[in-house]
Amino acid sequence: MKNIVVLTGAGISAESGINTFRDADGLWEGHDIMEVASPLGWENNPALVLDFYNKRRSQLLTVKPNKGHLSLVELEKKYKVTIITQNVDDLHERAGSSTIIHLHGELLKVRSQFDEQLILDWKKELCLGDLCEHNSQLRPHIVWFGEMVPMLDAAIEITQKADILIIIGTSMQVYPAAGLLQYAPNQTPVYFIDPNPAISEKENLTILSEKATTGVPKVVHELLNV
Repeated sequence: MKNIVVLTGAGISAESGINTFRDADGLWEGHDIMEVASPLGWENNPALVLDFYNKRRSQLLTVKPNKGHLSLVELEKKYKVTIITQNVDDLHERAGSSTIIHLHGELLKVRSQFDEQLILDWKKELCLGDLCEHNSQLRPHIVWFGEMVPMLDAAIEITQKADILIIIGTSMQVYPAAGLLQYAPNQTPVYFIDPNPAISEKENLTILSEKATTGVPKVVHELLNV
C-alpha cells in the first residue's frame, strides 16, 4: 500500500469558517500576533492570551469539516494516509481521518507549564487559576512563535517515506512546515491545491489553483482511479 502524505494549512479550514492569520497586516483576529502567540505575550498578559484562545475554541465547536476534509478520508480506501497539519483545529479528526500530526498544537488541548508532556483534553474556557496536578497554571497546547516544534521530527520522517505528497491551503512560506517539501523523495508526485499558489509548476508537480472544497475532491478522484 502506497504512502500518501498530506500537508494542510489554514486554507482548508477557512472554508469551514475558521478565522485565519494573515501575514499582510500582522494581525490575528484584531491582535498583534506576538501579543497572543508568543511566550513573551503569555508572560506579559496571560489573561489576554487565554481570552483569545477561549474565543477561538468556542468558535471551533460551532463549525464542521468541509468537503476538503471529508474527501481526504476517502483516500484511506486505497492508500496509507498521514495528514501533517499546521492547523490547530480538530476538523481532520472529526471528518474521520485516521492519522494526523499536528505541527502547531491543538486548540482543544491544554498543557501544564510545569511539565509540557502533561497534556489534557479541554473544550471549556481556560482561566487563570486552572492548575495541573502539580499546581502549575495550564496554558493552551499551542506552539507559539519562538518555541520548538515537537512533532517536526515525526513529520520529517513520514515525509521521507511519501510516495505521493498533497499540499492544501498553505502558502508554503512559513517555516519549519515549508521545509518539509525538501524531505520528500525526488521523484515523488506532488499535488498543490491553493487558490493563490506561491509555487512554480515543474516536473512531478501538479498545481490546482482552487479552493480545497473543489480541488481536493478532484485529486482524490484521480488517485482512487489510477
